[in-house]
Amino acid sequence: MMNHPEYAARLGRLRRLRAALEKYESAFYEAFEQDFGKGRFETYTTEIGYVLTAIRHTERRLRRWMRPRKVATPLVLFPARSRVYPEPYGRVLVIGPFNYPLNLTIAPLAAALAAGNTVTLKASRQTPAVSARIAEMLREIFPPDVVEVVSPDVSNDELLARRYDYIFFTGSPRVGRIVMEAAAKHLTPVTLELGGKSPAIVTVTAPLRLACERIARGKFLNAGQTCVAPDYVLVHASVRDAFIAEMRKVIQEYFGDISRRPADMTLIAQQRHWERIMELIDPAKVVIGGTGDATTRYIAPTVLDGVSWSDEVMQEEIFGPVLPVLTYSDLETEVIAKVRAGEKPLSLYIFSRNRREIRKVLREISFGGGCVNDTVMHLGNENLPFGGVGNSGIGAYHGRTGFETFSHFKSVLHKSSCSWLNFDLLKPPYKDSLLRLVRRVYR
Repeated sequence: MMNHPEYAARLGRLRRLRAALEKYESAFYEAFEQDFGKGRFETYTTEIGYVLTAIRHTERRLRRWMRPRKVATPLVLFPARSRVYPEPYGRVLVIGPFNYPLNLTIAPLAAALAAGNTVTLKASRQTPAVSARIAEMLREIFPPDVVEVVSPDVSNDELLARRYDYIFFTGSPRVGRIVMEAAAKHLTPVTLELGGKSPAIVTVTAPLRLACERIARGKFLNAGQTCVAPDYVLVHASVRDAFIAEMRKVIQEYFGDISRRPADMTLIAQQRHWERIMELIDPAKVVIGGTGDATTRYIAPTVLDGVSWSDEVMQEEIFGPVLPVLTYSDLETEVIAKVRAGEKPLSLYIFSRNRREIRKVLREISFGGGCVNDTVMHLGNENLPFGGVGNSGIGAYHGRTGFETFSHFKSVLHKSSCSWLNFDLLKPPYKDSLLRLVRRVYR
């Protein structure tokens, strides 16, 4: 029989986790700098501070989320009351990625603990310093029967050979398929946070300066190694020249001389990723940036113009600071139809002052989540579920949705034990008059 931790135990685990993050803050700054040159501001805002905010959000609401939920009971079942009880799945496997190795590993861990589960956790092998600090921190505050931290060197095949009650994976669609195949052997439910080519649409009515600022911020944050980063831009042909000119100004204001690594620019996490991204840059189409340094794994903020759908850079998620710009004239045939012809994106962004255009795009294109007149900032709202659809993911989390993701909802009908209230219409012998009565009740 499962022994579910009560509210006080769950809250205590969350508070210990939050206190440990605050204690290890300086150690994480050093680790992020060591792994891929990530500065203190980005490390705090997108990793440490982000997770602390998510944990506080959960702490304040956990008691309410844990309560049994009352639901209506139809008259045909009278007298009775109906309740839905959230309970933990049991043992949860969390596999974290390299791009936000603290955020995207600890945030789902916190949600799983809030729901009362125990966790087996594997951090990324590609960020060894951060993963080592995560392991040290978690082993300091949790026994292995609550949070088991496995070595990043343990292969996914070995890890997935074990049986779990739930699996939460963040990474590529390719590995996501492997995880789902392994989970299917035991019919284990999964959440897959994957990725894809997320478009930013800039219409003829878009506020161009605002669009360039927010696309640049979302694209070049973490050197483009963000699953919800705008992967490419679809800009109306009539404003394309103005868009490129404004983007040039914005990049200059944000980063200064990009021929050398700016202080606020993160590096690419791995050499093989640096090489892959550099191969996607067509020198003939570079209008901004296009350079890199193999010794430091720096890639300059890069904008490509004159890109077509058949170009190599449009065949895979870029996951780096390279922004292809495509133009369109007709929203229906050259934007909506083109995006719908590919895999469903994790995110979509539209910049426009035209409400009809905005409604049309939101209604006709399926995607995980996104923004109107901004990029990536929907992740800052814990009340918004975060997750993909189709090839970009299965399931969602953040806030209450995260608690629900890691909870099984057990439905129970409570009937009275009093014999004089035993109005059971379904017991034999059945009569025609009883059937007529049941027909009326079912209406």
